[in-house]
Amino acid sequence: MDQNMKYGSDYKPVPATSIKSGQSIEVLPELFCHTIQIVNICLAGNPETKEFVLIDAGMPGSANEIVSVSEKYFGANSRPKAIILTHGHFDHVGAIIELVKHWEVPVYAHELEIPFLTGQTSYSEPDPTVEGGMVAKMSSLFPNEPVDLGSNVRKLPMDGTVPHLPDFRWIHTPGHSPGHISLFREKDRTLLAGDAFVTVKQDSLYKVLTQKQEVSGPPRYFTTDWKAAKESVQELSSLKPAVAVTGHGLPMAGEELSKELEKLAQEFDNIAIPDYGRYVDKKQ
Repeated sequence: MDQNMKYGSDYKPVPATSIKSGQSIEVLPELFCHTIQIVNICLAGNPETKEFVLIDAGMPGSANEIVSVSEKYFGANSRPKAIILTHGHFDHVGAIIELVKHWEVPVYAHELEIPFLTGQTSYSEPDPTVEGGMVAKMSSLFPNEPVDLGSNVRKLPMDGTVPHLPDFRWIHTPGHSPGHISLFREKDRTLLAGDAFVTVKQDSLYKVLTQKQEVSGPPRYFTTDWKAAKESVQELSSLKPAVAVTGHGLPMAGEELSKELEKLAQEFDNIAIPDYGRYVDKKQ
């Protein structure tokens, strides 16, 4: 294991939380969602065999909580076969270094996300000028420098398979970040969407704190390519997911998910794309 890992110099705890922080949901018999402050992690696997995979790595300073949740479902001293990252924004890799050191497991991400996970490239700065609520206005405080995982991060297989999750395939869903991915399981139409779309209006502080549920576009303050984001939502909508777990907000299923996701795909320009902001080009 490569021990020479480090976070960006701007990494720090972010004082934002929601009423669901610390709560876990058994979405399906072998799929668990846990909320850490304002973001979700997923654990996919069989509690009987104790084999599982962690999807995303939470907020800065959350490693102990993630280990505790993993052991709650999969037993004492359990560890995942791998960590899969939907993307590398600070709230999805906040505890990644501590977890890699503790578990000594590989990390997988899309090849276009690798530069942001090996210290080579910083993300575009969050946009506090974007149309939106208080969280958007606060976003200049959010870390955007890259984490450096060295050789501990690997490219996802090009054939769409997901290591140690044979029933899932990964789908490139850029827009929110260049190498953003979502995971989909065809047999029961389960979707792990990351931040391609979310089920809470993430730029609104009130809705983040209360977790008022609604299908919304990707978080505005970090999304830099709205054309790609729209195409990604349309692709995910075409899969007709029966249940969706997103990076922010509560899991959603059934007719409510179908109607709201289809509406988002059809009316993306009006619902998701802000009227103004640093990364907004209304001509697109």
